[in-house]
Amino acid sequence: MTKDHALNIRPIVASDEPQWRALWQAYLAFYETVLPDDTYRDTFARLVGGGHGMFGLLAFAGTDAVGLVHYLSHANFWKPGQTCYLQDLFTTPAARGQGVARGLMQAVFDAAARQGIPDVYWLTAETNYAGRMLYDRVGVKTPFIVYERVA
Repeated sequence: MTKDHALNIRPIVASDEPQWRALWQAYLAFYETVLPDDTYRDTFARLVGGGHGMFGLLAFAGTDAVGLVHYLSHANFWKPGQTCYLQDLFTTPAARGQGVARGLMQAVFDAAARQGIPDVYWLTAETNYAGRMLYDRVGVKTPFIVYERVA
């Protein structure tokens, strides 16, 4: 990671809430999104509470959190078993280009494999050119277009 600190990736724990919140707020700002405080509290509780099929990892350089990833496993109609959705991935600007995002993605791939889940998928904005350069190296771009209904 840096000359002084090796990258340490581990599951999010309750004491990580301030650093996790700062990273997730920065991630959401990248996508020009602001969420209510209740959403932060609820999401963090699900990430550290277990039992929801939702997981989170933080990447640390020393004691500083420099990246996060959220992922979940769910059933798949097209094949037996589960699949894994890598929902959120973020690294601090200072940590970019140093293998943090790749390390976080690999940690998700490894966690899915340990659960017997061979497939991991993710979405990104078409304009996320820096992220897409990594994604093109570790995955395959599909021809699907995402739609959503916002109520």
